Amino acid sequence: MEREKKQGMKVRTKLLGTNGQVREGAEELLAQWQTGQADTLWLDIEGELSAAIRAELQTLGLHQLAIADVERKRLPPKLEEFNNNTFILFRGIIQLDEDLVLTPQQIGFFVGERFLVTIHREESLSINRLWSEITGGSAPTSPGRLALQVMDYASDRYLQKILDFEAHLGEMEERLLSRPSDSVMAELVGYRSELRKLRRIFNYHNRLVTEILGEEPKFLGTGQAADRHLWRALGDRCERLFSLTSMYYEICGDLVEGYISISSHELNTTMKILTIITAIFVPLSFLAGLYGMNFENMPELHLEYGYFFALGAMASTAAVLVYIFKRKRWL
Repeated sequence: MEREKKQGMKVRTKLLGTNGQVREGAEELLAQWQTGQADTLWLDIEGELSAAIRAELQTLGLHQLAIADVERKRLPPKLEEFNNNTFILFRGIIQLDEDLVLTPQQIGFFVGERFLVTIHREESLSINRLWSEITGGSAPTSPGRLALQVMDYASDRYLQKILDFEAHLGEMEERLLSRPSDSVMAELVGYRSELRKLRRIFNYHNRLVTEILGEEPKFLGTGQAADRHLWRALGDRCERLFSLTSMYYEICGDLVEGYISISSHELNTTMKILTIITAIFVPLSFLAGLYGMNFENMPELHLEYGYFFALGAMASTAAVLVYIFKRKRWL
């Protein structure tokens, strides 16, 4: 065991008896479980798997391809059933901050009739929480129920973060309507990107639990009334997470499009005003340019009141154009 720790891997074991007795230790408890001295084994492995641990897992009947799936860094949640165990690959959560930036981690569950093996690269808060709750005197818990409780706690952490984001999204909507700015726009685009990632994860989770309820793997206890009810509750939560993130994603998209529409409207208004000003001053510039030419034989150059006639023509032209624009409701 010390050799495994030096390689950056942490292995711990719990033995759960039918009488509520709980023993915690390392690999020596695995041998006791194999001799039938305890009913349920929970083997938790954190970090990179060594060759020795990988071989030991295969002696428990875990398929080598499923073990390889756990070691992959990017793989969608999945469900596979083998002769002596059911394999679940679940996308857990290390951190989900206020900006919805997710730091996920994969957790592999191997659920057998008398054992549960959990494998993950980093520390898992969901596993640590349940691990600390199972103490001496605890009610007997099946391996399938243990896996369910870990996933249930992880999904609850997701849900709390998503619900907290709802109030912030409402504030951003008010800011966008009252004081639209590029900073709000950039923030919305960032949230939309993160929500798209979360929506994909929750869609996987929703499909995973739906598949579990549909196929009823024998080691997960979905055929039992109490456990099936809990699995349905987990399915409802996963479906809610997927629907909430989809809704927030669409709201962010609508707000972005609304900001673009407001900006386009303001730009059109500005361009219309500039166009009207240009239309008014073009004929005035024409008159000024015409009478600014230095030809000697221009008949109007020697008029006594030519200057005032020119100014009057310019003023009249401007007044007529303003009247026309107001008549057409352009002003």
